[in-house]
Amino acid sequence: MTPAKLNSKARSRLTLLLIAAMFLSSFGVAAFLRFTGWTPGHGRNYGELLQPPRDLSGEKLLRADGEPYPWAPEKNVWRIVVVPAEDCTDACTRLLDSLGRVWLMQGRNADHIDVLWFGPLPADGPRFRRLIAMQPNPALSAALPESARPDAVPVYLIDPSGFLALHYRAGFDPKGLKKDLGKLVK
Repeated sequence: MTPAKLNSKARSRLTLLLIAAMFLSSFGVAAFLRFTGWTPGHGRNYGELLQPPRDLSGEKLLRADGEPYPWAPEKNVWRIVVVPAEDCTDACTRLLDSLGRVWLMQGRNADHIDVLWFGPLPADGPRFRRLIAMQPNPALSAALPESARPDAVPVYLIDPSGFLALHYRAGFDPKGLKKDLGKLVK
């Protein structure tokens, strides 16, 4: 073999090895990120994902006026659930105001969100179309992972099938709830 042919073969092999290394290195980086648990920031929920989700569709919920609240999964309605403490005043008014803003910011998708408020609504709080006052439900309260305090109220998100999916701890940022709803409600 001539030195020119040998040099050409070596360059071809080196080029092939570089292409293979570039191709396989992307799989190596992806495997590393996957097994270290890294996820992109925009794919995360702001609420705490409950594992396993709790099925609440068997609970018989009653509106404040005594009418039953229908689960109706075929209507694709998400539910924001609030179970305030009995002596909640200012914190409940602020939370109701925030939830009203979050609901309004959903635009045309707002009619696919019910805000279920278990207990009396704050007298000076805003009202909006899908805000539903509910009768207190001890079985539902027992199924929730956190109890309300007079100064802070947690919020829960229930999917259309009746599964308790996300938990927003007391004192949460409503912008996170808005972003989560924007991804889920369509």
